[in-house]
Amino acid sequence: MTVHFKSTLDGPNLRGMPIVTDPKSGLRIGTNRIGSKWTPGSSGQFLRVDSPSTGEEIGYLALSTRADVGHAVEAAEAARSNIGKMGVFERAQLCMKIADEIDRRTDELARLVCLEQGKPFHSEAKDEVGGAALGFRNAAEQMKWLETAAFPLADANKRAFSFLQPKGVLAIITPWNFPLALPCLYYLGPALATGNTVVWVPAPTTSLIAVALMECMIDAGLPDGVINLVLGDGAEVGDEAVVHPGTHAIGFTGSSATGATIARRGAGKPLLLEMGGNGPTIVLSDADVDMAASIVGAGCFANAGQICTATERVLVHKSIHDRFVEGLVKAAEKVRMGDPFDPSTTMGPVNNAMALDKMLSHMEDAVARKADVLKGGKVAEGMPTNLYFEPTVVTGLTRDSLLNVEESFGPVAPVLTFETDEEALELAASSPYGLSAAVFTNSIKRAFFYTESLRCGIVNVNEKSCYWEPHIPAGGAAGTNSGLGRTGGRHTLVEMCDLKTMTIDITR
Repeated sequence: MTVHFKSTLDGPNLRGMPIVTDPKSGLRIGTNRIGSKWTPGSSGQFLRVDSPSTGEEIGYLALSTRADVGHAVEAAEAARSNIGKMGVFERAQLCMKIADEIDRRTDELARLVCLEQGKPFHSEAKDEVGGAALGFRNAAEQMKWLETAAFPLADANKRAFSFLQPKGVLAIITPWNFPLALPCLYYLGPALATGNTVVWVPAPTTSLIAVALMECMIDAGLPDGVINLVLGDGAEVGDEAVVHPGTHAIGFTGSSATGATIARRGAGKPLLLEMGGNGPTIVLSDADVDMAASIVGAGCFANAGQICTATERVLVHKSIHDRFVEGLVKAAEKVRMGDPFDPSTTMGPVNNAMALDKMLSHMEDAVARKADVLKGGKVAEGMPTNLYFEPTVVTGLTRDSLLNVEESFGPVAPVLTFETDEEALELAASSPYGLSAAVFTNSIKRAFFYTESLRCGIVNVNEKSCYWEPHIPAGGAAGTNSGLGRTGGRHTLVEMCDLKTMTIDITR
């Protein structure tokens, strides 16, 4: 029997998740971790968690209030002195222990990612666990070798140098598309390595995973209060973490609309924001068409398209359009949906009903504008839930189609055509986002031309738009709706520190 998720339910609900006061026994109950204690949310209510992969009830989450955030901030402030007494190498060692604990629990964590987020166990969920461990290992290694500078001075009797200090208590808000790897790579690993403390608010639809990660960190020896977990609705607990006078800086990954609200509400605090993307992939007339179609397909359908740097729209030179689209359809046909624990399954469901609703509205808009749906375009039949969406290829789109202008965040490959470089760049700029892009060409000259011309923080050449390695910088271009600052390796570490300068007169 197919389980139908709806964004509006009869009775109380939050983001499509039912609110209950009496959780069923025998299922996992996720609670806050504040200071040294696991504590339920002060609302007395819980969110019921249903698996997007199987439809089964898998647990409950405590629903917190602003008061709980206040307690978490107090715990984080109290822990600053303890983490401050740990040297860089000691913090690095702790990060390594956490990574080892994550590795030890790989199968357990991957199963939870599969059930709560929707990633297939073998093809994607286990990789995400590996990414989480890597986040702590990278932060440990890079922090140990993060150098600052001494400065030459006009006054020969003085010396000046700079050093890094933690910003303090960080408010961290993370999304549901990579609920385990992204917090570790972008925020938690770097925060611990730099000596900050954290109030962490994860997305409600994937918070059981956050609880499991907290357990790993505690078992590895994380001092009480260094990272505090608060579960609940971002509009309440996330907002309180942002505006609370006891938090000193903000890290957020998620939608552009929410990021803009956070920027306003947290005005005056340092911000590290990775927001939405609608990255264009531009396939030029001299590209290897078959190779491009295969790679673009991977960029469209990985994680069911739920990646901020996913290939959201494909701009193809008119002369190669038909051949390219034929290859893209073949890539879509290779995608396998089904049992999330079957090794042959390569794509799971979208995570939640709100995401599905958005994708369906974009498809309805495309059809209304007379676009051609060559493959997919609807909810898949015969699946355990109605959150499985067919890998989709759409052509004949107009530039004002929602699939071109907005971020769809699903397994859809929208294709538009162009004839000149000027037209391609104009189409690329028709969306307000500027996170990532890709260009396929056999010309190094054109590769550099497009890389330098596109208003994006990342441009990949002859590779999918979502290709990234954790030690290289990632972030949106200025003047777009894709964020502020840079995540990745040493760049995140620097963002989480204040650079302090000391000048000393050596004659006194």
